[in-house]
Amino acid sequence: MSTTKENNDNESFTDQTTLEEVTETPIVETLIEENSEIHKVSAELADIKDKYLRLQADFENFRKRTSKEKIELISSANKALILELLPVMDDIERAEKNITDEPWDENTQKGIKLVFGKFKKTLISQGLKEMETIGQDFDVELHEAITQIPVSDDNMKGKIVDEIEKGFFLGDKIIRFAKVITGI
Repeated sequence: MSTTKENNDNESFTDQTTLEEVTETPIVETLIEENSEIHKVSAELADIKDKYLRLQADFENFRKRTSKEKIELISSANKALILELLPVMDDIERAEKNITDEPWDENTQKGIKLVFGKFKKTLISQGLKEMETIGQDFDVELHEAITQIPVSDDNMKGKIVDEIEKGFFLGDKIIRFAKVITGI
């Protein structure tokens, strides 16, 4: 019996077809085609996933950028109006300094100072900030030097000794540079 089995094994071994013959069969060709289609679909899926992630990131950047622009627009919306009101505020401050020189009664002076105070508070509530200048180092980014005067104190050399016109910030941005006199 064992010789019969060996003969059967040898016959099946000799009956085996080559690899080329196996790959030429319709079933194997179909499997290879399906496998290549799976690879193509997988590659397309990876490409679409990549495009989706990029689109999602672009949208997130767009959303952040428009949000930032909206905040900037809101914060600087009143810029033109405030720029028009700054000369009025300068005049009010000059008048406030000289109000005691006029022969007005005390109640009139208090009333005028109250109106001036409300005007300043309104501008401040809209984001207006006054620059501190006197005694500070001269900074080209913030100040405009009108002239220089000699100073007796060596500590005041290169510093601002007087202010001709106040400078202002609206939020964090400069809307008017301070006009100053520096010491030499």
